[in-house]
Amino acid sequence: MNRKIALAVLLAAAAGSGVAQDKVLRVVPHSNLSILDPIWTTQYMARNHGYMVYDTLFGTDEKSRVQPQMVDKWSVSPDQRLWTFTLRDGLEFHDGKPVTGEDVAASIARWGKRDAMGQKLMSFVERMDSPDPKTFRIFLREACGFVLEALGKPSSNVPFIMPKRVADTDAFKQIEEYIGSGPYIFKRDEFKPGDKAVYVKNPKYKPRKEKASGTAGGKLVYVDRVEWNLALRDAQAQVNALAKGEVDVLERPAFESYEQLKKAPGVVLVTKDPLGFQYMGRFNHLHPPFDKPKIRQAALAAFSQEPFLRAQVGIKEFYKPCASMFTCGTPYGSAKGSDVQSKSNMRKAQELLKASGYDGTPVVILKPTDLAAIQKLPDVGAQLLRQAGFKVDLQAMDWNTVVSRRAKKEPPSAGGWNMFFTAWVAPDIWNPLTNAAIGSAGEKSWFGWPSDAKIEELREAFARATDDKKKRELAEAIQARAFEIGTHAPLGEYVNPLATRKNISGWVIGPGDIYWNVKKN
Repeated sequence: MNRKIALAVLLAAAAGSGVAQDKVLRVVPHSNLSILDPIWTTQYMARNHGYMVYDTLFGTDEKSRVQPQMVDKWSVSPDQRLWTFTLRDGLEFHDGKPVTGEDVAASIARWGKRDAMGQKLMSFVERMDSPDPKTFRIFLREACGFVLEALGKPSSNVPFIMPKRVADTDAFKQIEEYIGSGPYIFKRDEFKPGDKAVYVKNPKYKPRKEKASGTAGGKLVYVDRVEWNLALRDAQAQVNALAKGEVDVLERPAFESYEQLKKAPGVVLVTKDPLGFQYMGRFNHLHPPFDKPKIRQAALAAFSQEPFLRAQVGIKEFYKPCASMFTCGTPYGSAKGSDVQSKSNMRKAQELLKASGYDGTPVVILKPTDLAAIQKLPDVGAQLLRQAGFKVDLQAMDWNTVVSRRAKKEPPSAGGWNMFFTAWVAPDIWNPLTNAAIGSAGEKSWFGWPSDAKIEELREAFARATDDKKKRELAEAIQARAFEIGTHAPLGEYVNPLATRKNISGWVIGPGDIYWNVKKN
C-alpha cells in the first residue's frame, strides 16, 4: 500500500460515519493560519498547527520540567558526550510508516538550523546517527548542559519530528507535505487560508500513560474533529458567536471584549498559561536608522512600558511592567542593565537621539490590522518615537504579511522594514538560549539580525555552565550587554485568558493552544 492510499484509508477511518455525527470542537484561533511549516517560522499559529499534527521527543510539563514523550528511555556516557535515545513502541506517521531514528536525526538537524536554541545545541554536536530503527544517538564534541531542555523546548521553534523525506527539505524553504505522528491529522483538502483549517482525530495515535501536563504526558483526544474558524476576525462578531454557541472557543479575545464575555451566558474565562506573555519591539539592525546602537538606545529610552500596556491591554489585573528581557518571576528574571529603558524618560530619549547623529531617516513600522493581542502596540510605538524626535512611517497590513515581510533583509525602500512588535509566551524568552531576540549571530539570528561577539561569547559560556549561580550571573551579563547594544525593547508582560463555552473542559496548563485532553460535553 503506497503512502497516499494509506493516508486516505486513515483519513476515512478518522472521519467515521460523517461529520454531522462527529463531536466537533469549533475554535476561533488568535490569528490566521497560512504558514504550515513550524520550523520555518516562529509564528505561533504555525506552532499550534505543529502540535496538532506532529509529536515531540520530550515535552515540558506545567512545572517547567522536561519529560519524555516519543522517547521511551535514554542514557548518557560518563563524559556526557554520547546521548543514546530509544523510541517508545507504537509510533507511526499518518501515512502508516513507522517513526525511526533516521526520521528523528533528520528532523533535529533541520530544526537546529533555524531555532536559536537548536543552533546553539548543534554547535556542540559532532554527528547524529541511528544504529537501529528505534534508536538515535547524538555525539557531542564537548559536554553541554541543555540537551534535554533543547529537545523538550515547548514553544517556537518546537523540535517536531517529521518523516525523513520531509525533514530533508532545505531549512530555509518551507515544507510541502504535512505528515506527522501526532494526535490529529491535518485535512489538507479542507484547508482554506483565511477561512478554515480542519484536523481529525488520529485513531492510531498511542498516548503516553502519564497525565497531560504542559506539552508532556498523555495526549488523549476526546473529539473527532477540530475546526479552526480563520475568517471570524471582528472582535464583536467573535463575542456574539461564542455567546450564541456558534463557536466553542475564542483563543485570544480582544481585551475590550472581556467585560461582555464575563456577562455572556454559558461562557467562562480560562487562564491556562499563568506565566503569560512578554511584549517586544524588535529593531532591524541591518539598515538605517537602527543600524547604530546609539539610535537604538534613544528608542529604548522613549519606550516606557506603561503606555504600551495601558493602551493594548488596559485591564490592570492582566498586565505588569517588567524590566527584564527574561520572563519576570523565573530564575533569570532581573532588572540588570535595564536603566536605559526602565529609569529613563522622554527628555532623556530626546537628548540621546540628538547626540546619536540621527539624520531623519524614517522608521518603517509594520502594523498588523488583524491580531488583537498586539495591534495597538505599533501606534503607541510610533507616537513615542515621534515625541523623541524620530520620523515614522507606520504601514498597516495583516499579520501574515508582517510575518512574511519581517523575514526580508532588503532595505525598507525595497520592501523591508525597521521595526515590528510582537509577543512571546514565557518559555520562549526565559533564558539566554531560548530567547531568540537575544541571539546576536548576525544573519543566523532571528529577524532583526543583530551581531555582537560579546553576547555570543557569553551565550557560549552559559551553554557550558552547570552551576545555577554562575548561570544567573551570565544571564545578567548577557542582558546588560543586550540593553547596551539595543537588541530589542521589552515592553511588559500580560495574560490573555481564553473564552470558552462552559461545556468545554480539560484544558492543559502550559504555553501554546493545544487541543488534546479537551472534552466537549
